[in-house]
This record gives sequence, structure tokens and C-alpha cells, in this order.
Amino acid sequence: MKQIGSVAALLLSVAILLAGSGLQGTLLPLRGQLENFSTVDIGVLGSAYFLGFAAGCLLGPALVRPVGHIRAFTALVSIASTTALGHALLPDAIVWWGLRAVTGFCFAALYMIIESWLNERATNENRGAIFSIYTIINLTVLTAGQMMITLDTPASFVLFALASILVSLAAVPVAMTTAPAPAPIASVHIRVRHLYRISPVGFVGGLIVGLANGSFWSLGPLYAQAIGLNTTGIAIFMSAVVLAGAIGQWPFGYVSDRRDRRLVIIFGGTGAMAAAIALALLPHDETLVVLGLAALFGCFAMPIYALSAAHMNDFVEPGGFVEAASGLLLVYAGGAVVGPMIASTLMRGIGPMGLFLFTAASHALLVCFAIYRMTRRARAPEQDRVKFVDSLRVAQVVAAVDPLADTVEAAPAQETQET
Repeated sequence: MKQIGSVAALLLSVAILLAGSGLQGTLLPLRGQLENFSTVDIGVLGSAYFLGFAAGCLLGPALVRPVGHIRAFTALVSIASTTALGHALLPDAIVWWGLRAVTGFCFAALYMIIESWLNERATNENRGAIFSIYTIINLTVLTAGQMMITLDTPASFVLFALASILVSLAAVPVAMTTAPAPAPIASVHIRVRHLYRISPVGFVGGLIVGLANGSFWSLGPLYAQAIGLNTTGIAIFMSAVVLAGAIGQWPFGYVSDRRDRRLVIIFGGTGAMAAAIALALLPHDETLVVLGLAALFGCFAMPIYALSAAHMNDFVEPGGFVEAASGLLLVYAGGAVVGPMIASTLMRGIGPMGLFLFTAASHALLVCFAIYRMTRRARAPEQDRVKFVDSLRVAQVVAAVDPLADTVEAAPAQETQET
């Protein structure tokens, strides 16, 4: 508990930060529609966030190294808080795209600071406890943030102010902590083609999850509003996906440790595809049915990223786990840049069903590709397989990416694997 106490201030900052992030994620699409933004404008808003996020993974270390973790954290939180208010003050689509890209950049760098800090403070004995608490905070507080949309109307300034306040307050525990800051963030070199060669299904899985989930996070509130849900219903709809996705991680992971992970990815992709088709095509008269289908979608779709990471880690050479985690995250971000633009174009053309028809098609591609790959290569040897829970922790890490680096800093991932 002593080591957990040493990161208590950081975990408190994470909770406050993610509450503000969750509120913004649901608020912005709804307010954008009230400002007469087109569906495509709102889709590009989601793409801009993930574009900024990818840039933050690439450029964030250059901001952190000269000033250290604490100063960088407080500066980035200040910028992210300002952008939250900027959306309310400047309701223009192009301005919002730029603000959302800045937000994505800030959050990528903030996650990098948070997770490098947690990794350094964790030991093999307590790493599981620390990252379990971190995961619980991620899921529960994100849900709480989404539910805050019910506190006022999206047309008001209040919710933007609340999001800004929460993000600003996240700096206080870190700024006031007496715990020593971690060592400078190490960079990793990403070999994209190499990662595809060692694990085609893991690589494509990360890309497809980016396409599908990036679209859902960006446009899900718009879909829920279009089918007639009120503000509370929209918040519950988004939260149902998150909570069901959290519940689904563990049974999927348990089975994947004992079977060919590609079979589990195929099962998850098929279930997500079926739930998405139902959300697209079935009548939306019964709110409980819609919420149940949303939970099913989350339960099947949300674990696929961690399953893809676990499958990739089964084939990664010793010392390559951080490169794999960072590379898969960038692949995910790339998919999440493209997905919302495609999905929003479909929604403009055929209505709200376009979102889930797109996610269904994306998961169908993954299922077909995984089936094809099973005919080309056997499952990983038992002695090389990494436990799902370890891959889940590695997959959470936002590592610094340096395209020009010649070496890979592998220590944090190796420690995680040993837990």
C-alpha cells in the first residue's frame, strides 16, 4: 500500500481529468448539432481529436523532457482546460476542429506522463494492483463524466465551464504532491511493417478497432439523439457501452488465454457486427431494447483492442513489448482519424443507421481477415503466449514514440510481462 500511496495524488488527478474528458466527449457532438454543424463536421471533430492524439504520441516527449513531468502536466492541463472553454466561446466548426486537435495532443501527452509515472513507481509485486485501480478509474470516472451531461442543457455555457473546471482541478493533486517525479520519458522506435509481419491479425485488429470505436466515440451521442433519446438517455446509452465493455474484458481474456486468440477475436467481431446491425436496422421504439443492444455492442466490441494486443504480444520478440504497444496505439489512432469521417458521411446520406452499418462492416472485415489468417499460420506456441491481463496492462501504456530512434526502451514492458 505504501507504493500505491505514492501515486495516490496522480490517480486522483487522473480521476478528475477523465471526468472532464468524458463530459466533453458527449457534450461536443450534441452542442455541435445545436450550432447547426453538419454530421460530417461533427465526424471531422472526432477525427481531429485522434489526429492530435497521434501527434501527441510523436511530439509529446519534446515538451516533457526540458521541464519535467510536473511542470509539463500542469501546462498541458491548463491548455486542455482552455480549449474546453474555447468551444463555447467560438462555435465555429473549423475552430472546433483545431481546438479538438489541441485537446487530443494534450491528452496523449498527459496519458504519457501519467503512465510512465505509474510504471516507474510500480513493482512486480504491486503493478497489478496499481494498474487495476488505474483501469477502474478510467472506466468508472469516464462513465461519471458522460452522465454529467444530464446536469444542464448542452445549449448552455454551464457544461463547458464544468468540463474546464474539472480539467483545471486535475493539476492540483500533481502540483501539490511531495512524491518525486519519475525519470525522463524514454522513446521507442516503431517499425510498422515489422509489426504487421509478426502479427497481421493483431495489427489489423488495432486498425479496425480504431475505425469502429473512433466512429462510435465521435458520433454515438449524435446517433442516440437522432433515434429519439433525451439527454439522460444519451448519457445512459454511452455509459452502457463503456460499462459492458469493461465487464467483457475478463471473460474474453480468460478464454483467449486457453484458445487460439483469433477465434476469440472472430467471436467478438461477429457479436459486435450482429449488435451493430440490430442497432442500425431494428425499430428504436423501446428504449430498454436500444440500451440492451448498446451494452451487447460494448461487451463484444470493446475487448477486441486488448485481444489484438495480446495476440501481437504472443509473437513479439523479447524486448519488443513497448514497441508493439506504442505501434498498435498509433495504428488505432490512424484508424480513428479515418473512421469518423467515413461514418459521418454515411450518416449524412442514409441517416443515423449509417454509424452502426459502418461499424458492422468494419468488424466483418476483421472477422474475414482473421479467418483467412487462421488458414495461413498456426496459433502461437504455448510457451510464447503472454497472459491477457499482462497484455491489457501493456496496451494501456501511451509510450513516447521517436521515429528516428535506433533502439527500443524495453524495460517497462518486460517488467509488466513478469507480473
